[in-house]
Amino acid sequence: MSKVAIISASPSNIINDYSKLLDIIDYQSVIKEKSKTVIKINLSWTKFYPACSTPPWQLEGVIKKLIDDGVKLESIIPTENQTVVTKVYKGFYENKLLGILKNFDIKFRPLTNEKWINYNPKSDVPWMRELFKDNIIIPEIFFDANVIHLPTIKTHGHTVTTGAMKNAFGGLIPKYRHHSHKVIHEILVDLLAIQKEVHKGILAVMDGTVSGNGAGPRVMEPVETNLILASEDQVAIDAISAKLMGFDPLKIDYIKMAHDQGLGMGDVDQIDILGIDEDEFQQTNFHFKTKRSLIIRWDQRIRKTTYRYRPLKPLHWFLFNTPVFRMFIAASSVYHDWLWYPTLGKRKIKKFQETGWGKLFDSYEYGEKEKYPKIKDWNPY
Repeated sequence: MSKVAIISASPSNIINDYSKLLDIIDYQSVIKEKSKTVIKINLSWTKFYPACSTPPWQLEGVIKKLIDDGVKLESIIPTENQTVVTKVYKGFYENKLLGILKNFDIKFRPLTNEKWINYNPKSDVPWMRELFKDNIIIPEIFFDANVIHLPTIKTHGHTVTTGAMKNAFGGLIPKYRHHSHKVIHEILVDLLAIQKEVHKGILAVMDGTVSGNGAGPRVMEPVETNLILASEDQVAIDAISAKLMGFDPLKIDYIKMAHDQGLGMGDVDQIDILGIDEDEFQQTNFHFKTKRSLIIRWDQRIRKTTYRYRPLKPLHWFLFNTPVFRMFIAASSVYHDWLWYPTLGKRKIKKFQETGWGKLFDSYEYGEKEKYPKIKDWNPY
């Protein structure tokens, strides 16, 4: 039976909470000590915003537990990928993740600078083949490595909720992965099948200390929920996270598809809950509602319409496979970074800073703001 560990967490004890969580889920039965371990961080915005990206205590708690249990520093590989709207080094600085890595003397290895190699999946991955033909490539460092995903609990305008399965999306497709948004649920299922082929062990450690409600993954309402989760089953942890948020997991396409294909357990009633009382779990409901930001709403409308109707496919190619696409990137930047963040975003951050989690975030150091190493500029088309 699939298992998901859930425990309450507090700002004053969060590092010990993560250690306890990993012991409850028996992570050492999943993460093989003699193999390298990729820590796949979730960076949804270059800027810091609560619940949006991996918080510093989540990264610190997981790395400290690995080291305390004898994992060698040189085998730990923290990584994240570039997108058309995020800058990895600046994002790691703004979210105070560089400071954590510096304290442990661990090097950050952005996937844009890693070697990517062609991969021919053994599993049936029809949508990856539909979009990328024979050009399915994955980072070489992923082969025969453990992977620990560090998502947060939040809603998402493209996928209703987001979590462990969506976090792999940022690791297994380069900068042009925005093309997947037109069939995003199907792609997430294909990627889980690929993960199971290439990784020695897969573990998700999800932060729900502050969760995101609304128009995720960025312009959300941060909500203190004080929970952290872990599981070997990526479908199960996403299902439990969805249930906590107030959704029926089997009505979310990517969870239902993965469940039906036997890639994990999406039926909450068939998942063994560890760490908290079953009644407490069943009564927990954040009452979240997914909304779509202005940018996601129009992206889906234009992208899906021009892709589905054959006469419009030349227009789809022109909009998303040529420099015209830079207009969409610019529009996203203007809306998110120049309009929403300095106004509504700053007000919400100020409110967050008054909480225990906000004060904990303020206590972390940014790390040295040095000149960022040159990042390989992937073709976004």
